[in-house]
Amino acid sequence: MQSPTPRLPQQPAATRAENDARLTVELASVLASARRRALRDGDRQIDTAHLLHSLLEADADVRAAFGPGPQVARVLGYLVQRSIGYGLRWQGSVEDSGAVPVVRAPQVDTSGYSPSAVAAIQGALEGAERRGEARAGGVDLLAALAADGECRAVEVLARAGVDAAELGGRIEAGPPVGSGSRLDMCNGVDGPDSR
Repeated sequence: MQSPTPRLPQQPAATRAENDARLTVELASVLASARRRALRDGDRQIDTAHLLHSLLEADADVRAAFGPGPQVARVLGYLVQRSIGYGLRWQGSVEDSGAVPVVRAPQVDTSGYSPSAVAAIQGALEGAERRGEARAGGVDLLAALAADGECRAVEVLARAGVDAAELGGRIEAGPPVGSGSRLDMCNGVDGPDSR
């Protein structure tokens, strides 16, 4: 007899269209991947570690935010051990770091997400707004995850030797004057003509 797979609420079609208006295509793909990962792992909710894992696998700008060196590989190493190692203690529990912001009208359908993951998604949307962007991207979500010192994603980062506060600060500071992109900022490139 097979044990039943936990059911996460499905998104209605109208909500998916609304989500697309606030998220980049890449970030919408990351959220879908995190949903699939949670289902495959048998988790009841999509948590911040699922979001971090999907971000690192799918978004080159997010990987670049970690800078050169083995940090991305170390973080992914911890994340893939989730179902066989330290992540087992998370099964059956709800992630809630207390970072849930004041509830406003929902901007993105977050049914099936942990309270901390909801806060991170809302933080990504707000970060994009502060920068004057219409859509939130993966780096916005990474900055929001790094800002919540009590979430599972930050626990994974810490285990891999990544200082989440430093990572978030570097992302939030934005690219230096004359820089070509947020990606250049994360790689320490001064601008398009800095060869």
